[in-house]
Amino acid sequence: MKKKVEVFILSGFLGSGKTTLLTNLLTQEKELDRKVAVVMNELGSVSIDSGAIKEDTPLKELLNGCVCCTIQGQLEVHLQGLLHENELDSIYIETTGVAHPIEVLDACLSPLFADQLNVQSIITMVDANRWQERDKISIRLHKLLQEQIRHANVILINKVDQLSDSQQAKTVMEIQGINAKGRCLLTQYANVSLDALRIDRPQRSETRETTHVEHDLHVKSYVHQFSVPIDLEIFEDWLKNMPDTIFRIKGYLRFTHSQNIYLFQYSYGMPIYMKELMDYPLNVVFIGEDISREWLKNEMNRLEVLSTL
Repeated sequence: MKKKVEVFILSGFLGSGKTTLLTNLLTQEKELDRKVAVVMNELGSVSIDSGAIKEDTPLKELLNGCVCCTIQGQLEVHLQGLLHENELDSIYIETTGVAHPIEVLDACLSPLFADQLNVQSIITMVDANRWQERDKISIRLHKLLQEQIRHANVILINKVDQLSDSQQAKTVMEIQGINAKGRCLLTQYANVSLDALRIDRPQRSETRETTHVEHDLHVKSYVHQFSVPIDLEIFEDWLKNMPDTIFRIKGYLRFTHSQNIYLFQYSYGMPIYMKELMDYPLNVVFIGEDISREWLKNEMNRLEVLSTL
């Protein structure tokens, strides 16, 4: 009998560390000489995080929608394609930060190929520091965060180095109050062993909250392609004054002070710049709640003009 392909579903709110977790797990898989494929879902029309996946790893990208609703059928098509085109040991599915993991599980249990897959676990990443400030997000997104925890088999409380011992203990207690059956692990830099994520096959949930990104959560994305380098000081001033409804930005930027391209990531007030060695299109993805794409377009165009003065 042909060995089933392991599937790991990576869930968790925006900026919690899913891509870092994925790259850590892929490194472990490579050390074990296992054949792995990845499915990445982005709300925008441009993939940013796919640059973290090495070229020899089969990759399918789901863009312009959330895998849990608008493009769920595409996930099934991509999974079927990966199984047909490759001899695999495992598949990792990285969802958007606003995806409901049970909807992804349902796609993995399609009658077309359910007998070929062994869903090992739904893994939900929780940003330990942001968990302390969860009351600042809207009721709808707070509810989704709880759903992601409730339906996980493994909950990784990430970035625990930012909390005191008492805060860590309190966070574990609160999360176990939502999901007492899940395996709760404390991590830094999403560092966890692959074996710790293997459990019995999760079952379909009989009841769940239905969350459709655009209609129920009002989460939207906007992709802007910059045509000129941006003045860093002007850009950071804009970040300080932008609406609280924008909670995630990621993409590639070039600044007026340097010839380099930078990978830029922003979540919950924390900007990160990483110098890139390769030449990437200057696409930046904004993700937020009830954001105006037209307003964002005008704002980014304004930043471009100011940067050239």
